[in-house]
Amino acid sequence: MLRPKIPTMPIPTGHAAPPAVVEPTAVTPAAQTPPPAAPAPAPSRPVVQLTPGTVIALVGGGTAVVLVVGAVLVSMLLAVAITGASVAVCAVVLRSLLASDANRR
Repeated sequence: MLRPKIPTMPIPTGHAAPPAVVEPTAVTPAAQTPPPAAPAPAPSRPVVQLTPGTVIALVGGGTAVVLVVGAVLVSMLLAVAITGASVAVCAVVLRSLLASDANRR
């Protein structure tokens, strides 16, 4: 009924070059010379300089993130608390209904 479709391997296009033959060469030792002293490496990244405006922006952004995350966590906690309270009220009502039904018989 349902048969999986197996992908086919694509056929290579273009001409395939045969591997090149590498011939060994003779190694001739050179006169030993001391390597030149390397200059001090330049820093790969520029140094970040914080201006007062940048610091204020960072502090404001961090404060906003903390407030948003705090609001989300408090709302989740409040939702769990309300759900727990409503389940408890439902349990009390059901218990009362079952108890009153048993007393009538």
